[in-house]
Amino acid sequence: MSPADQHLDVDGRLIKVTNLDKVLYPETGTTKGDVIAYYQAVAPYFVPHAAHRPATRKRWPNGVGTPEQPQTPFFHKNLDPKSTPDWVRTFTIEHSEGDNVYPLIDDAATLVWLAQLAALELHVPQWTVLDGERQPPNRLVIDLDPGAGAGIEQCVEVAQLLREVLDQVGFASVPVTSGSKGIHLYAALGGEMTSDEVSAWAHELALTLEAMRPDLVVSDMNKKLREGRVLLDWSQNNAAKTTIAPYSLRGRAHPTVAAPRTWDELGPGLRQLEFDEVLERLASMGDPFAAIEFPPVELVESPPVELVETPDRLTTYRSMRDPAKTPEPVPADRPEPRPLGNSFVIQEHHARRLHYDFRLEHDGVLVSWAIPKGPPTDPAVNHLAVQTEDHPLEYGSFEGDIPRGEYGGGHVDIWDAGTFELEKWRDGKEVIATLTGRPDGGLGGVPRRFALLHTKMGGDEKNWLIHLMAPADDKSSSRPAPSSSRRTPGSPSSTTTPTESSPAVERDETASAEAPTIAPMLATAGVAQDVQHGDWVFEVKWDGYRALATVNDGAVRLASRRGHDLTKDFPELAELARLIAPHDAVLDGEVVFLDPDGRPSFERLQNRAEHRGEAHYMVFDLLRLDGRSQLHEPYTARREQLAALLGDGTRRIQLSTQLGTDADEALAISRELGLEGVVAKRPDSVYQPGRRVDTWIKIKHLLAQEVVIIGWTPGESARARTIGALLMAVPNGDALTYVGRVGSGFTEKDLADTKLVLSEIEVAATTVPDIPAADRKGAHWVEPILVGEVTYGVWTQAGRLRMPVWRGWRPDKTPDDISLPEQ
Repeated sequence: MSPADQHLDVDGRLIKVTNLDKVLYPETGTTKGDVIAYYQAVAPYFVPHAAHRPATRKRWPNGVGTPEQPQTPFFHKNLDPKSTPDWVRTFTIEHSEGDNVYPLIDDAATLVWLAQLAALELHVPQWTVLDGERQPPNRLVIDLDPGAGAGIEQCVEVAQLLREVLDQVGFASVPVTSGSKGIHLYAALGGEMTSDEVSAWAHELALTLEAMRPDLVVSDMNKKLREGRVLLDWSQNNAAKTTIAPYSLRGRAHPTVAAPRTWDELGPGLRQLEFDEVLERLASMGDPFAAIEFPPVELVESPPVELVETPDRLTTYRSMRDPAKTPEPVPADRPEPRPLGNSFVIQEHHARRLHYDFRLEHDGVLVSWAIPKGPPTDPAVNHLAVQTEDHPLEYGSFEGDIPRGEYGGGHVDIWDAGTFELEKWRDGKEVIATLTGRPDGGLGGVPRRFALLHTKMGGDEKNWLIHLMAPADDKSSSRPAPSSSRRTPGSPSSTTTPTESSPAVERDETASAEAPTIAPMLATAGVAQDVQHGDWVFEVKWDGYRALATVNDGAVRLASRRGHDLTKDFPELAELARLIAPHDAVLDGEVVFLDPDGRPSFERLQNRAEHRGEAHYMVFDLLRLDGRSQLHEPYTARREQLAALLGDGTRRIQLSTQLGTDADEALAISRELGLEGVVAKRPDSVYQPGRRVDTWIKIKHLLAQEVVIIGWTPGESARARTIGALLMAVPNGDALTYVGRVGSGFTEKDLADTKLVLSEIEVAATTVPDIPAADRKGAHWVEPILVGEVTYGVWTQAGRLRMPVWRGWRPDKTPDDISLPEQ
């Protein structure tokens, strides 16, 4: 969660509020936090006048802009059921294009929730809802809108004329400066007329005033007739029309408000009021709109609002998660302790940074700590453990993907789970327990005794230490034994590229029911001249995500090059098991998405949520077959077996295409087909897991480079509210080297999504040296953990990328994976 995120308790409702420092009114510097604070403060006056009326919202999530470059709002009628709290009262209206669900602003919490959505303007009809049915209007409204050459002074004169007429027929009225250009005049009705009748009566009223003062009043909306006069817009009494609600903000350059006024104020010097002035007036003089009384309206027939119960141990957990947006369990019931409850789970959590969530059952919840380096494996080395919010017991079986942008966004796997024997539990001070996990779990399949000590390191109340202790009945070392089937925090397979000294694969050639973990072999970037001599076989270079597929007992598991589980991301590829049945195998290939012409589309892959079920798997190597390793077989032999295994393939699963043995011909075919490039492979090359080798050479038609994003600079003109350019670096030994900025190749959605992602990982400064002052100006720095890809024209002598164009994020890569072309 961003540091700017908070949770407001509004009448017992916990509302998540985000991006509070975001400026929504640039002319005045008014922030989203100011807007939310205003609506919370004005709620006692706003709600009575807007309650039981379906509200239409105008949202400015990126702010209102400036007079020179105003932002276009989003006009919302229909609520999104996935993101609407269940306590928001609603009313459904049938339209010709379908049914729309509208919120009823019946309480302060609903008003604040709408403010959190940047719904600056709230519009309501003059009729209300009772027992789920539309009722006759209980108020009349006339909009006094000055035409060209007229202003608020003329509106005041017309308002006084209207007041006299309404007084004569027994209708008390209240003026409201609209927050825009004119004045709204409201009068109370008894509820005896329909909307059509009220609208017709208002039209007659406008015609009467037009006859009285044709020099000042017009009832026709024709702009040519309105010059120098005031339009009496009577049409807002139509049942299908809405008017800005009293005390609503306006989406104009300044944060003006539709402000109820007294008749004494309507005179020379009248002007529109801003939100801070409105709050001051309410505090000193009360609500002018209360001068007219409307017939009472009963509450909509729906279950009565129940205030949130006394906070329990999951209150904080619930407030940080929206069950409509995350697959995590979010139980509504209060947690109840279980007799003899002694479960534990340790989860590997690939969030902003990899960490391990250590959870022990206590008092009906899972008391939780985040351990950046994982549970210690050496009694001589303690690790930091940061206490987080209590989690529900159901979380003990949770694995999956938390959407990016949500709290804790990233992939979660169970690293180990089981039961523990409690030795000591001193709340907030000390916990000692012996954990017994799974036989194949990360703890090694034997009991491990841990102590958690509350140290408050660095002055932070959340900081604890976790210490691996000797077993209670054995004072010898308790170091966990290596596990061949599970990763250990900090082991080479989880944090570094495997090397000879840290093999990433079993070398045992005997059959095994469980396939070992294998890291993919990596090609070296090259150019055509590198493959002009010697024996080479050329394959298509696919523009997608590298993925190893393990088929075992009829099930398929897809893993990224870093070992992350991709199986649930591409369920359509489960047909691989049926294709090669009854065999088990480990295959290497690329997950791609194809455009209508059958070419790989990196754009579709980046936006795969819009193309669900369209993944293809292009298989180019066979690493294991029916329990026997193929790693030491030459490429040609592996390829021959792979072709026999896949046969004709399926529509989604195909043997990767070979392009012959002639470099120039292969490159020409690839270019003609619009492909990314080719991969040249030595016919006798063996498969070397986890290594970047020169027996495979990748050659791209476009020059492309993976880069680490270290920051961003704000845009100008049309991009003034978003990102202008991303700042890029590449690894250089143990440090990063700056290589320039990229500002082209983005869509508006890319920019908005990127700004949201980067806002979660901002830091105060960067350690990357030699960034030019012009590029540093106004820069926002971020943790150097995200990898993107750009195309470019050339590397300059100064080590900069010239003419870079953004291609997209590479979530399958880390900074350690980046390689550089030979200079």
